[in-house]
Amino acid sequence: MNVSVQRARPRLGTLVAMRVEGLDEARAVAAIDAAFVEVQTVHRCMSFHESASDLSRLHAAAVGTAVEVDTRTVEVLHCALEIAELSAGCFDPTIAAQAVAWGMLPRPDSPYAPDPRANWRDIELIDGSRVRLRRPLWLDLGGIAKGHAVDRAIDVLIEAGATQAMVNAGGDLRVAGPREEIVHLRGACAAGAAGVVAIANAALASSSGLTTRKRHHGRWVGAHLQGRTRAPVGTFSSASVIAQRCMIADALTKVVLAEPALAQRVLAAYGAQVATHSARHGWRGMGIAA
Repeated sequence: MNVSVQRARPRLGTLVAMRVEGLDEARAVAAIDAAFVEVQTVHRCMSFHESASDLSRLHAAAVGTAVEVDTRTVEVLHCALEIAELSAGCFDPTIAAQAVAWGMLPRPDSPYAPDPRANWRDIELIDGSRVRLRRPLWLDLGGIAKGHAVDRAIDVLIEAGATQAMVNAGGDLRVAGPREEIVHLRGACAAGAAGVVAIANAALASSSGLTTRKRHHGRWVGAHLQGRTRAPVGTFSSASVIAQRCMIADALTKVVLAEPALAQRVLAAYGAQVATHSARHGWRGMGIAA
């Protein structure tokens, strides 16, 4: 008998929940277990903190050395570079040095100090399996890798035969299947103002600096930065993006927070929609019901 089966586990620094329909219970549980393994693999490859991750090995390698990495890492970097180019560097995965300086990330185990001139153009993808850095830099894929983990989990569930599935990784989520799912959005206010949207066969990602912001030398800083200027963004606002893939939606939230006017062109390139929230303006965009 086909049932709805749901499981949740701590992963990716949050609670990841998965639900599948269209499978008997034994097959559903097996599919969810396999999807959690995939999520953990993505984390292991692209963790900024783990010493054996692809990022850590890149940080430890001499400049100009081609480093063999997992195909998942190549896929994420390819997407990151594509969005970096479309956004004129507004989204940039090489902002980790600034995040380290603010105390938002720990200093990686790297013998090389990052070059302040380094940016996304200094990342070279070779042969679909190797990465070379043209200047010393520190990569942070936290703004896109969680979305990729959600996408990979959905792929596993659908390949197992699920007719309806949802994966939710702390606000970055994707729905597969014909039925609409109601999603509650949390705004940028401490009071937790909520918006509601319905999505089907799509992904939604939300980003805000409210919960992670801190004071640094007299100003608010946070986990999200404007790629070109390295200035903090989103410390008092939130952005939610609907796109076909969660990896895309996850990255585009950072573009929206950094440069809303430019973001409209980038969103259009992916057929994406956006809603923003701030204490001053409330919800804007995407027909949010609040």
